[in-house]
Amino acid sequence: MRNIIKKENKRAAMEMSVGTIVTIVLLMATLVIGLYFISKLKIFGGDALENVNSQIQNEMTKMFEDEGAKLVVYPSSREITLKKKQDTPKGFAFAVRNNGVSTKTFSYVVYVQDVTNCGSFTKQKANSILLGASGSFSLNSGEDTIDNKDMVKFLMNEEVPLCTMIYRIKVCEGNSCTEQSTQNVYESTTIFVTIK
Repeated sequence: MRNIIKKENKRAAMEMSVGTIVTIVLLMATLVIGLYFISKLKIFGGDALENVNSQIQNEMTKMFEDEGAKLVVYPSSREITLKKKQDTPKGFAFAVRNNGVSTKTFSYVVYVQDVTNCGSFTKQKANSILLGASGSFSLNSGEDTIDNKDMVKFLMNEEVPLCTMIYRIKVCEGNSCTEQSTQNVYESTTIFVTIK
């Protein structure tokens, strides 16, 4: 009788340990799949864009509708991560909406605001890596630039340090928008750029 009970206990212990191992394997597989989707599908955003697709356009349109904004930036977190050794320039997209009652001309400028965490890297050098840092366009009342959205990209080089820089995008009414513009500013926001 004791031998039978011992054999049953061993069998139960064996079944329990096999069940535990199977559970652990399934949990690990779920974790790996979850991490894959987070890294490949960019569920949490923050990665720099190479181009703008219809999904991004739809999200920007939704931001205008939900927030009644004048300026929207994608990714909406306004935080992007760039790899120092990337071959293709990447950056962020933005769109402007004319909330006024008449047709207006707008201009924009993107410039670095803060590089204090980047050692000896200067503002001049930080501005020199920008592509598409200024431009202008005309919008009718209620019209936006989503269909013709603008992108600002960063051209990495060996001088760029691994750090976080703060850039500002400023949109002005009229044909001229500069870092010093104050009177004709339509909207302005910051973008945090982390180089890894």
